[in-house]
Amino acid sequence: MENWFVINKRADFAGIAQKFGISPVTARLLRNRDIIGDEAIRRYLYGGIQELYSPHLLKDADLLAEILLRKIREKKRIRIIGDYDIDGVMSTYILYRGMKACGGEADFQIPDRMKDGYGINDHLIENAHAAGIDTIVTCDNGIAAIDEIAHAKAYGMTVLVTDHHEIPYTEENGERHYIKSAADAVVNPKQPDCPYPYKGLCGAAVAFKVIQVLYEKTGASPEAAYEFLENVAFATVGDVMDLTDENRILVKEGLKRIRFTANPGMRALILQNGLLPEQVTAYHFGFVLGPCVNASGRLETARLALQLFLQEDAVKAAELAAKLVELNAQRKDMTAEGVKLAAEAVEEGGAGQKVLVIYLPEVHESLAGIIAGRIRELYHRPVFVLTRSEDGVKGSGRSVECYSMYDELCKCREFFTKFGGHPMAAGLSMQEKDVAAFRRKINACCGLTEEDFIPKIKIDIAMPADYPGLDFARELEILEPFGKGNIKPQFADRNLKLARAAVVGKNRNVIRLWLRTEQDHPVSAVYFGDAEAFLNYYREKYGESEVERALSGKENGILMSVVFYPQLNEYQGTESVQLVIRNYR
Repeated sequence: MENWFVINKRADFAGIAQKFGISPVTARLLRNRDIIGDEAIRRYLYGGIQELYSPHLLKDADLLAEILLRKIREKKRIRIIGDYDIDGVMSTYILYRGMKACGGEADFQIPDRMKDGYGINDHLIENAHAAGIDTIVTCDNGIAAIDEIAHAKAYGMTVLVTDHHEIPYTEENGERHYIKSAADAVVNPKQPDCPYPYKGLCGAAVAFKVIQVLYEKTGASPEAAYEFLENVAFATVGDVMDLTDENRILVKEGLKRIRFTANPGMRALILQNGLLPEQVTAYHFGFVLGPCVNASGRLETARLALQLFLQEDAVKAAELAAKLVELNAQRKDMTAEGVKLAAEAVEEGGAGQKVLVIYLPEVHESLAGIIAGRIRELYHRPVFVLTRSEDGVKGSGRSVECYSMYDELCKCREFFTKFGGHPMAAGLSMQEKDVAAFRRKINACCGLTEEDFIPKIKIDIAMPADYPGLDFARELEILEPFGKGNIKPQFADRNLKLARAAVVGKNRNVIRLWLRTEQDHPVSAVYFGDAEAFLNYYREKYGESEVERALSGKENGILMSVVFYPQLNEYQGTESVQLVIRNYR
């Protein structure tokens, strides 16, 4: 079941189109994304690197850089503690390279997902103390490590936190009390008293801003840090941050630079995935290159990925990149098996839960988040996938838009030995004996209704399927990069006649469609989803014989309503428009 509805926001579309040299259709797409006012429209369409916000607006950014510069000049040993996902790897890379450029005695430690879990912990602090480390700098973690940072401070260490996760809090009588860290400086735009105008930065973007300030204090140009923009863009998309406001500029600028990347590791990873640097888009960051980086942290160690980006020898970089691609292939196979087990668990006993809590003790703990995401897509409800670990149970959650996962976990904090995250995703650790009680309470607290579980398909504009031509499809490209918070426009048409269908592709998972509009105009389309489910839907609706006639290119009675995006398609030097079907009925 899906609810399709057309977004109906009003504005002077003709006036906006004339002022900014775009079509009224594109003007309407901007309004649908709440891009309102001349300055916001101009920034969205044409905003560039000169409009990035000043890093000095980040609370404690100057303080942290001053402390860091003093430690560098005193030749103190500094250890960066990152995280094992793409954002953690990119954050660590940026801080390490940036500090080294300033003469810092820096090294790094990325926690082992299996042994250490997420973020800074007592074990890593003990190791740092034993190694004579003076200063710990966290990235993409640390904001929730209240006890661990206190432990480091008890040893006399300096602790500097750079992070972007939610600030931990307790709640009494509906009032939030944020927990204060003992760190010497904390840079995180989500701090309630941080004046930074954009709160949606990823960890790598925060690290980039810190290095900009550090460079400035050493007398170098903060623009020298622009070499890290490709890493910031990679992490922003890979960590599924909203592509709005400053993030949108960061990703646009990073994609420009990736075409000419001087980093042997980045170039090797692109080539090993059958791409050229000039072909890389936000899609490739999120669904091709990013998963390879994440696979290293899931199945082996994220140090492999970090070593790739630090590698200066092209041959060795190619070897490391090939290893990451191989690990990602293994991860895909393991994920498919885990999703199957999770779906079976839901069908056998979890279908009545508003919040799905699925315990899969034998599944590799590193895959919990991916599996949770796939199950959320299938059932459109919040999902936690829990697995057995060395010291109890670990889990990852993925949410739906109307359910703040982090806030709901705060209501169940008594069950956790550790937890943290965002409204849309979270991680946790707990004892096995508490799994059932956690499942009961998280569901008892849930205020979602059955209406919330029905996917809502937002349609930008209802338009004839044959309307989008080459010029229209090209103009849509100015709305890129697409991703979370800036999804591709969605259009819809109905009563399309199915003239012919063909199942194609190496795995027979693509359907080519030849359609005709109500005015009998021909339209070429393609569907990249579950091909068998697509055909079965129309078999149930129209009968087996009608589908078989369509597959044979014969006259049939099938009519389709579709949600689509017009995509430029080039074949043997000739460009054409092909509709990519997102939803159908």
